[in-house]
Amino acid sequence: MREGLRERKKRQTRQRICDVALGLFVARGFEHVTIAEVAAAAEVSVNTVYNYFEVKEDLVLPPEEASRQRLADIVRQRPPGESAAGAVLARLRAEVRGRARVVGLSEGFGRVLEMMRAAPTLTARLVELGRQMTDELAVVLAGEAGAAPDDPLPRAVAWHIGSVHALILSEIGDRTSAGERPDEIATAVLELLDVVEGLLGERVLGYAVRKG
Repeated sequence: MREGLRERKKRQTRQRICDVALGLFVARGFEHVTIAEVAAAAEVSVNTVYNYFEVKEDLVLPPEEASRQRLADIVRQRPPGESAAGAVLARLRAEVRGRARVVGLSEGFGRVLEMMRAAPTLTARLVELGRQMTDELAVVLAGEAGAAPDDPLPRAVAWHIGSVHALILSEIGDRTSAGERPDEIATAVLELLDVVEGLLGERVLGYAVRKG
């Protein structure tokens, strides 16, 4: 469906607010910039900012990008013959090879990461987001397997997959903070993914294979 003029203007306004906010946060620190200052710099009202972003943290971690459904959606979208873990590993490899922003490999992300790690509310939100991703994935796996409510297996598999996802993001973050370039990081992380896949074992790698 073609995007209408109103929708395009709203999207552009939202993106401008987000870009301006991120620039201010990186320059001065997340906790030292107010919503009023973001609004003034973006040339909109404070109410307009809140119309697009419920809380200040959404300006850095927009729900549509930092989604609790991320792992669950990857698994839902997997093709026939692919397992849940296989789908997540394949997506991570593709994102790393593509230097995707969602895994923190875009140019200039280092300063953004430094700002995020210095803000307790943002780091706490990232931890909570990881937990939510694992919880949502466990629900999807249990539903596909027809597991009983007290069956621990879907939750255990989801934990393994969520831990791999967290490990990869942490590795990228640590290497970025150490000053490594995206190309260097990508090479190392792809090697790490190979190691992790070898450690997971067939019980996890073969769980929830989508039927044709």
